[in-house]
Amino acid sequence: MTDALDILVLDGDGIGPEITRATLDVLEAARTRFALPLRFAVEAVGLPALAREGSTLPERIVARAEAADGIILAPVDTASYPAREEGGINPSGTLRQRLDLFANIRPARTRAGFPPPCGKDFDCVIFRENTEGFYADRNMAVGSGEFMPTPDLALSVRKVSREGSLRIARAAFAHAATRPAGHVTAVHKANVLKLGDGLFLACCREVAADFPQIRYDEVIVDAMAALLIRDPGAFDTIVTTNMFGDILSDQASELSGSLGLAASLNAGARYAMAQAQHGSAPDIAGRDIANPASLIGSAAMLLDWLGARHELPALRTTATTIEKTIDDALAAPDTRTRDMGGTAGTGAFAQAVIARLG
Repeated sequence: MTDALDILVLDGDGIGPEITRATLDVLEAARTRFALPLRFAVEAVGLPALAREGSTLPERIVARAEAADGIILAPVDTASYPAREEGGINPSGTLRQRLDLFANIRPARTRAGFPPPCGKDFDCVIFRENTEGFYADRNMAVGSGEFMPTPDLALSVRKVSREGSLRIARAAFAHAATRPAGHVTAVHKANVLKLGDGLFLACCREVAADFPQIRYDEVIVDAMAALLIRDPGAFDTIVTTNMFGDILSDQASELSGSLGLAASLNAGARYAMAQAQHGSAPDIAGRDIANPASLIGSAAMLLDWLGARHELPALRTTATTIEKTIDDALAAPDTRTRDMGGTAGTGAFAQAVIARLG
């Protein structure tokens, strides 16, 4: 019998605990129904951890993450955190850096029974480089990537490395090879950022040469933002740098119907962390109206990753089943949450998914 895989669940701020509970209800139901070798442990991060332990991400939690087989991170309210020296550590950015989660994988697609706001069906996935770019809390070995030489001058350093660009490109092309369309689009601003995005594009072209069966093209980021609105179905697998990927993936998810559907997986060579793409939404916290589909879908992506890594087909099948049950629940107006025009609460949506698991 396979030893149980340990999943560390970090329930975050704002709506985090609510959508975490909904996600765990679905995972526990799936574990029981499909006899999955999973074991869950829940820990607090964010403002509750700061109040109790003096840090939004205590070092012991990082150690637990390093020892776990997989991690689920709920949304965190970093805008409300104090300075880093006062315990305000970004759990998301820090775990991405410490666990070397270089690929942020964000699918976006339309779903049966729910007409997309853009009026066109599409199915794409964005591979966002996750450890470099303009993200000041994770692109330097020591110190921040932002600094102020004078009170009236702020400078931000952007990091683009050959290694980082090559590995996100390889991940994107390998994924595209599993999809029917077999198409990769590299998004960039090399017409202006000639060195940074020039290096990124050179790496994408190098990897493209190793995948001659994959159709490859390149689009400037501002044109990409417009083209996603006009015809999102023209794109399949998109690979880009950190900040561009962050922005474009939110746009694509909203085009699919709601940011509440936006699943994502942070993946590296050794670790993977499921994480809802959206924020902590403190304005609706505690009201049982948040859409948990994003975190549930992210957890399904983690199960698929674990199934591939540990050669456990049951986990991959369960991931597919959860994705289908999310679609089935969304197809019924009475089980949609408010962001999608329905009336169901957070817990009710989770129960609708569970009811369809069988």
